[in-house]
Amino acid sequence: MDGEEHGEGAGKKEEEVELIEPVRSMVIGSKGRLEGGWDGFGDEGGRRSSLIKGAKMVAQEFTVDLNKPLVFQVGHLGEAYEQWVHKPISSKEGPRFFENDIMEFLTRTVWWAVPTIWLPVVFYFVALSIQRGLTLPQLATMIGIGIICWTLIEYSLHRFLFHIKTKTYWANTAHYLIHGCHHKHPMDGLRLVFPPAAAAILCVPFYNLIKLLATDSTTPALFGGGLFGYVVYDCTHYYLHHGQPSKDPAKSLKRYHMNHHYKIQTMGFGITSSVWDSVFGTLPPSSGGKSSGKSS
Repeated sequence: MDGEEHGEGAGKKEEEVELIEPVRSMVIGSKGRLEGGWDGFGDEGGRRSSLIKGAKMVAQEFTVDLNKPLVFQVGHLGEAYEQWVHKPISSKEGPRFFENDIMEFLTRTVWWAVPTIWLPVVFYFVALSIQRGLTLPQLATMIGIGIICWTLIEYSLHRFLFHIKTKTYWANTAHYLIHGCHHKHPMDGLRLVFPPAAAAILCVPFYNLIKLLATDSTTPALFGGGLFGYVVYDCTHYYLHHGQPSKDPAKSLKRYHMNHHYKIQTMGFGITSSVWDSVFGTLPPSSGGKSSGKSS
């Protein structure tokens, strides 16, 4: 279906983007309710890939134009942001975030930057614990504990921070930058892993917290283990979106994560495993039902 050409974009050649789920022309009524119908009904799964040009969604008197930088637009959606951001558009070439080229550059990260930058840091902290007298069995134990702790952090951040509901301008904007953009454009390969600069900032409070709870010799190994867990997480996450696993467990893990994106977004928060989903009751039905329609 063809979207309308409007504003400064009229007359320009518009790029086509493939939709995993049908796009709704969303008009927000006076009370913030969605009005209008679905376009592009699908196949046996209730979804069909379709093409749109100049896609846009309307909220009250504001239009989100996908052909313009998005970050400072999405906040205007208000309460409608929650539904808008969970209607994914699948395109390997992601949208522009900022007008400023430097800010735009900082939002893009190739997946291999994560292991390239962070694995040497992991080895440094592991070596530091050895230097401080940790034996190999103790070292292995601390690294293992660090990895397990990361899996819980991974689950908690995804469930309670990345899927927090927002409705104000700046809250919507911040959420879109942190995680909303990934749900809106799940195949954007340059905005899938965490930018190293942001990760470095977050490392500081995590390290200081471990330092308060552990000894001088075990702190580096615990932190190194947690950091290694993060590297595995981000690389796994990228592979689940862009790899084509043919065997389990990778194949099942990909299906599990795609279920979170396209069917039941209120469940299935684990990326590297479903263990914590099982523990905390957010394991989605194995049969895979219809999309919840509401996301958290």
